[in-house]
Amino acid sequence: MQLQDSMRSAAVFAALGDATRLHLMARLADQERSISALAEGTGMSRQAVTKHLAVLARNGLVRGARRGRERRYRADTAPLLEATAWLHDYRRQWEESFDRLDAHLHSLSQEKTP
Repeated sequence: MQLQDSMRSAAVFAALGDATRLHLMARLADQERSISALAEGTGMSRQAVTKHLAVLARNGLVRGARRGRERRYRADTAPLLEATAWLHDYRRQWEESFDRLDAHLHSLSQEKTP
């Protein structure tokens, strides 16, 4: 994986590192919603929701479009797929490392057994 891909994944993880933004992403997973609909029931102002949406949009996680007089947002899964691929590669590296450690420890225990 190239540095640019890693930096993009890091930005996605940073954007999702906030519980409020994770909540907004979950609300946008099933359908597009207006800012008012996203703010409803959260105790947040529309302005606060807008600020969180701006962070998500900067990182490509949401897309906004004007529908009449309101702006509606929807989740964009492409950055999540890239981040998932990064996690998968990282996980594979760790699993291989643990497998080598396990094999080494197993060989050490075999050497000590009479």
